[in-house]
Amino acid sequence: MADITRRAGWRHLRSAPTAHIRHHRRGRLVHDGPGLSFWYRSLSAALSEVPVNDRELTMAFHARTADFQDVSVQSTVTYRISAPDAAATRLDFSIDPDTGAWRGAPLEQIATLLTETAQQHALDVLARTPLAAALVDGVAAVRDRIAAGLADEPRLPATGIEVVAVRVVAIRPEPEVERALRTPAREQIQQEADRATYERRAVAVERERTIAENELASKIELARQEERLVDQRGTNARREAEESAAADAVRAEAEATRKVRLARAEAEAAREVGDARAQAQAAWLRVHGEVDPATLHALAVTTAAKNLPRIDSVTLSPDVLTGLLSRLGGAAGATAANPDGTRP
Repeated sequence: MADITRRAGWRHLRSAPTAHIRHHRRGRLVHDGPGLSFWYRSLSAALSEVPVNDRELTMAFHARTADFQDVSVQSTVTYRISAPDAAATRLDFSIDPDTGAWRGAPLEQIATLLTETAQQHALDVLARTPLAAALVDGVAAVRDRIAAGLADEPRLPATGIEVVAVRVVAIRPEPEVERALRTPAREQIQQEADRATYERRAVAVERERTIAENELASKIELARQEERLVDQRGTNARREAEESAAADAVRAEAEATRKVRLARAEAEAAREVGDARAQAQAAWLRVHGEVDPATLHALAVTTAAKNLPRIDSVTLSPDVLTGLLSRLGGAAGATAANPDGTRP
C-alpha cells in the first residue's frame, strides 16, 4: 500500500520500488512507473498501484482418481505481474487518493484465476491415473500438467500475469484409504523388525552359548591345571620326604659313626687308664712287698689316722682303760719274748 501524506488540500504519494504507480489527471496519464513519489490533488487524481514483485499462491483442492478414490492436492504457484499497464487495464488496481488502500480485490481475482486454471488441469490428469500410480508418480505428472496448462492459458498474458514456477507439495488420499494403504507396508516393516529382532536374539543366544562353552572350556582347563598342580605337589612332597629321609639317614649314620668313634676313643682311654692304674697298682704292690712289715703297719696306721674324724676329747671308762692296759701289757710281753719282732 502506498504511503500518502496530507498537506493543505494536497496529497503526497510515496510508493515502494516493487509497486508500479499509474497517475491519471483529468483522463490523462501523468505519472507511470515503479517507486514514484509526487504531489497531487485528490479530487482530480485517479491512482492505480500494481505490485510487480514475485508472489506465492498456495492452492489446496480435491480430485478423484481413475479408480474413484478421493485425493487432496497441495501445490504452490509463483507468479508476478510483468505488464502493469495491462493488469491495471484488465483488473481494478485503483487506490483511494486519501488512504492509499485498494478499492477492489485484484489479487484475489488473480488467485481465483490461477487456482481454477491449475485445478482444471490437475483434475484432468488425476481422472486418468489410478490411486497407486498417483501416489507414486502423480506429483511430477500433476506439476508438469499444471505448468503447461498455465503457460497455454491465454487469459494470463492478456492480464499481464507471468507464471514463474509451479510446485506440487503432496497428493494425499483420504485418511481411511491412507491407513489401509499403510497397513501392508507397516506389516512388512513390522515383519522386518521382528525378523531383525529374532536375528539379534539368535545372535545373542549364539554368543551366549559360545561364551558358556568358552567358560566351560576354561573351567575344564583350570581343573586340568589344578590336577597337574596336585600331582606336582605330591611329587614334590614325595621328593621332599625322600630327600628328608636320606638326609636323616646320612645324619643318623654320621651320628652313629661319631658315637662309635667316641665309644672307641672312650674305651681306648679307659683301657689306657686301666693299664696305667694296673701298672701303678703293680708298682705300688711291688714297692710294698719290698718294704719292712713294721713300716707297712706304721703307714697303715698313719693312713687310717688321716681318714679318721677329728676327736677333740676322749672319755675313758675304767673298764676300757683296764682292758686297754691289759692289751698293751700283753703286747709288750710278746715283744720282749721275740726281740727280732717276729711272732712266736
